[in-house]
Amino acid sequence: MNISLIIPTYFEENLLEQLLKEFTYELKQKYNFELIVSDGGSTDATISIAKKYVDKLVVKTKEERQTIAEGRNDGAKAAEGEVLVFLNADCMPKNIIDFFNFIEDWRVNGKKYGAVACKVTAFENEVLLRDKIFYLLHNNYVRFLNFIGVGMGRGECQIVRWNVFDEVNGYNSKLVGGEDFDLYRRITKHHHKILYSTKIVIKESPRRFRKYGYLKTLWYWTLNSLYVIFKNKSVSKEWEAIR
Repeated sequence: MNISLIIPTYFEENLLEQLLKEFTYELKQKYNFELIVSDGGSTDATISIAKKYVDKLVVKTKEERQTIAEGRNDGAKAAEGEVLVFLNADCMPKNIIDFFNFIEDWRVNGKKYGAVACKVTAFENEVLLRDKIFYLLHNNYVRFLNFIGVGMGRGECQIVRWNVFDEVNGYNSKLVGGEDFDLYRRITKHHHKILYSTKIVIKESPRRFRKYGYLKTLWYWTLNSLYVIFKNKSVSKEWEAIR
């Protein structure tokens, strides 16, 4: 198996099917990938939707609220691919063929890189001018951090070689926020480079920005990052699911 595509979910009935439909049987045959949904305890239609499309469905069994890091780790445990692709349920590759062509080329020819950070933008039907400005600045910020060797990649889509993921023991399951930054930071500490790519673009729903605004969201991101760096924990006690 070349690629394991892992989608963590939690009450995603409104957006999940739109995403899963993109990963057709023909694509699976061409690129040799498996589709895994790791659900954190949804009681809506998320699980029944996932069952129609996925190769593997992982559902949490513990009573406590699951962190997204735990969900991703549980999906990775079931994965058989050489490359792990973690994609959020409210996201979509801008061009699905470019997406898989890039990953497959990187899998074979990009051995000096342990992981890939992606360019992120908003869905075309939701994007506003202020969104375009934010994404321009933030994408370049992510690019810069990887250029100087800090290690950064937004959790909307993270692409990691399985052996590298295993070497760093995956995501820190105790982190409620900042787990995406923490993973890539630890990958660079293990002397693996992160490739920031503009060749694949991930579209996301800007629903969190719409509810809290950019300043408040960025403030929480910054606090979580600082806590991860200096205290190895996140400042957030629970990451609110915006639906």
